[in-house]
Amino acid sequence: MAIRAEHINYLYGEGTAFEQYALKDVSFEIHDGQFIGVIGHTGSGKSTLIQHLNGLLRASSGKIYYNDEDIYQDGYNMKLLRSHVGLVFQYPEHQLFEVDVFSDVCFGPRNQGYSKEEIEQRAREALIQVGLEERFWRQSPFELSGGQKRRVAIAGVLAMQPEVLILDEPTAGLDPRGRDEILEQISALHKEKKMTIILVSHSMEDIARYADRILVMSHGEKMFDAPPKEVFRHYRELEQMGLAAPQITYVVQRLRDQGIPLKEDITTVEEAKAGILELLGKAGGEV
Repeated sequence: MAIRAEHINYLYGEGTAFEQYALKDVSFEIHDGQFIGVIGHTGSGKSTLIQHLNGLLRASSGKIYYNDEDIYQDGYNMKLLRSHVGLVFQYPEHQLFEVDVFSDVCFGPRNQGYSKEEIEQRAREALIQVGLEERFWRQSPFELSGGQKRRVAIAGVLAMQPEVLILDEPTAGLDPRGRDEILEQISALHKEKKMTIILVSHSMEDIARYADRILVMSHGEKMFDAPPKEVFRHYRELEQMGLAAPQITYVVQRLRDQGIPLKEDITTVEEAKAGILELLGKAGGEV
């Protein structure tokens, strides 16, 4: 098991008149190799939650376990934890600072104390993993496009070879092509490297397409923890939390209301297309 959270509470202004829960009694388990989506309205606690998973924030109460070890125990190596549980913040390209792309990606493994040969090998592998062509490696990161900068920033985390990769809105601000390319690279890492992925996103379509399971946060509490089809079946409740289901869910529901017998748990355009073609095939066979 990669990560286990038990009854996590996190309070702002603890012990003052302004005390407020950012996380309230949150528990869950994440197993090796899963692709987890985390959704919630602004201020729901999702970004606060993921910063607990590699020890950047410490819970006011409760426990976090990584590979069954309590990360709050005395003497626990937080630096080592952060090399195993990599966190890519929103707009990570704002943290790029080296003279060229390759040097920036080398920064993480260099801080881990590896040899020059190991550092450069890790950097090369990471840049290949994110699909950045070698002709860009010696350019300044500030000369790249937004999507390319995002790839460099993700490569910088991958160069530390984490077992778990957490991404907070990795496609924010990108055009549709850049967004799709980044998500496909993340999906490839999950499939090819068996990497555990935790993806925070406002896009219900992206979450429905890529995640095996969704954690839904609202006002600091975990409201749902289930596969996408189960979560989006509760689209009315999600709307009350300031969220929604993928647009195709509403289209399918309208078609069902008109008497077209599509499956209720369709969450992607591809599934809707397959369902409609299946119905058309059955209708053709009846003629």
